[in-house]
Amino acid sequence: MRREAVPPAPAELSRALAALGAGAYVVDERGCIIAVNPEAERMLGRASGDLTGYDAHDLLHRDPHGHRLPHSRCSMRQAFHAGRTAQGAPEYFALPDGSVRAVAWLITPYESDGDEAGWTLVIFHPQEAPEEPASPAETPAATLTELERLALLAEATAQLTSTLDTEEMLRRLSHLVVPRLADWVVVDLLSERDEVWRELVVHADGRTLKRHEDLEGPMPPVLAESQWPLSRALRGVASTLTGPEQYHGTPDSGIAVEQRRLFDRTGMHSAAIAPIRGAREVLGALTMGRATDPVAFSAADLPLAEDIARRAGLALDNARLYQRQRKVAETMQNHLLPQMPGVPGLEMTARYLPAPDASQVGGDWYDAFPLSDGATALAIGDVVGHDLEAAAGMAQVRNMLRAYAWAQNEPPSRIVRRLDEAMEHITDVGMATMIFARVESLDDGTWQLTWTNAGHPPPLLITRDGVGRFLEAGHGVALGTGLRTRRPDAQAVLEPGCTLVLYTDGLVEEHGKILDVGLDRLHRHAAASVHRPLSVLADQVLRRVRPADNDDDVALLALRVPA
Repeated sequence: MRREAVPPAPAELSRALAALGAGAYVVDERGCIIAVNPEAERMLGRASGDLTGYDAHDLLHRDPHGHRLPHSRCSMRQAFHAGRTAQGAPEYFALPDGSVRAVAWLITPYESDGDEAGWTLVIFHPQEAPEEPASPAETPAATLTELERLALLAEATAQLTSTLDTEEMLRRLSHLVVPRLADWVVVDLLSERDEVWRELVVHADGRTLKRHEDLEGPMPPVLAESQWPLSRALRGVASTLTGPEQYHGTPDSGIAVEQRRLFDRTGMHSAAIAPIRGAREVLGALTMGRATDPVAFSAADLPLAEDIARRAGLALDNARLYQRQRKVAETMQNHLLPQMPGVPGLEMTARYLPAPDASQVGGDWYDAFPLSDGATALAIGDVVGHDLEAAAGMAQVRNMLRAYAWAQNEPPSRIVRRLDEAMEHITDVGMATMIFARVESLDDGTWQLTWTNAGHPPPLLITRDGVGRFLEAGHGVALGTGLRTRRPDAQAVLEPGCTLVLYTDGLVEEHGKILDVGLDRLHRHAAASVHRPLSVLADQVLRRVRPADNDDDVALLALRVPA
C-alpha cells in the first residue's frame, strides 16, 4: 500500500481534534489521512505515524468478515465524494491484528485558513451513535447492479493488465467504459517530463466506437493553483463530478479552456473525472461523460470510476516500465550492431528486428568489416537465446571473430575453427550458428565470395534476372558442440547485378511447418524485388517473409554487385 507525502498537521487542528470526546481523523482531498487524535489512535490500535499518509479507505475500511471493501459499497466513500455531511453505522475498521471493529461515523467537510481542504471523520462505538438516521445513500445513475459492477471490475483487471502496449490498453479501456457507463471516454496522460497529452477521445456512435483524433493532442501544463476538476485530478486529488456549467466562468488555466472546448464539441452534460495513479505517481486522468444519456452522474458513481482508473493506472505503470526497459535495451543493441563499411564497387545494407516479446535485444547479429589484406569480411550469426545474456554472448563472439579475422590472413574455415576452440574456454556462450565469408574483387570486374557455414541457414544468391539459388556448400557443424570435425570452405562468383542475402533463422522458421516452406517464401519474395534498390529489397523481405507468429529476433545482411 502506497504512502503519500503529507504536510504536518497544523497545531490548531491537532488541538481541536484532541478536544473532541470521540475518535477523529482528517483526510485531504485525495482521501489520505493528515491528522489523527489520541482517541482514534486508541480505537484503531495504531499510532499516528502508522495512519498519516495512507488512503483511509484502503487502510481501514473492511466488510464484517475483514475483507477489503469495494469503493462502490462504502457509504463513507460516497459521502466523501459528495462533499456533504453524513453519518451512519455500523462500518467496520481493520485493526492491526487482522480483526475488525464496528464503528459509527460522521463525516463533515473541513476547511483551514489556507487553501487546504478536506473532511473530518468522527468515529465512536455504535451504541453511542445519535439516533438521527443517516442520509440515504445515493442511487448510482448507472443501471449496473452490484454483481455487474464486480464483474466489470474483474473484466477491467483482466483486460487492462494483460497487455504492455499503451495504445492497446487505451483501446480496451474505451470498450470497457463506452457505452456501458458513459457515452464518451477521455484519457489525459502525464509524460515523464510532466507534459499533458490528451491520448484518447472516444464516443459511442450507435453500436460502434468512434475516435476523435481532432480533440486529441498536447494540452497546456497543470497549474498547482488551478482548482478546476481536470487540473485537480491530474494533481492526484480525489475524483469529482463536473459539467459544462463549471466552465462557463472565467477559466483559471489553459487546461480549463481546453475542457470548455471539449464540452462544447461533445455535448456532454455530465462527467465524472478520476485520477489515474501509478505505484509512485499520478499518471493522468480518466473522464467519463454523458451526452445522449439524460441521467447525470452522481457521487455514488465516483467509486466505480476510481476503481476503473486504478486498474488503468496499474496497467499503464507496467507498460511504461516495460517501454523504459525496451528503450535501454534498444540503445544497447544499437551500440552492439555495427555500421556498414563503404566498399567501392559494392552495395551493402543490414536490418535487425528484435523478438516481439523480448527486451528488444537478442543473440542474432550481422557484421561487415575490412580485412588486413584488402578483402571485406561478412558475417551473420545467431547465439542461442533472445535476451540480454544472448546479446552479451553475441558481442563476445563478434569481437573475437573480428580479432581473429584481422590478425590471421587465413581462409574462413580456419578462422571459424579457431573461434570455436576459443569460445569454450573464454566465453559463456553455449552454442551459436554463423556464416563467415570474405569477398574480394577479381580482375575481370566480378567479385569472389569465399565462405564457411557453421550450422546456419544457407545464403541466397540472386542474379540480376531474378534467378536465385541457395548456397548449400561449405556447411559444417554449429559452434559450441565440442565436435572438432573438418570445416569446409566454398566459393562462388558474384557477377554484376547479383544480390546476396544472409539472414538468421527467425526470418524463415514458422511454427508447425518445415524449414523449406520459409526458404521458398524467402526465395520468391527476394527474387521478385531484385530489381529494386537494395534497401527496399531488405525492407520488403522482412515485411513479407517474416512469419506472423515469429517469436525470435531476425538479422539480415544484403550485398549487391552493381550492374
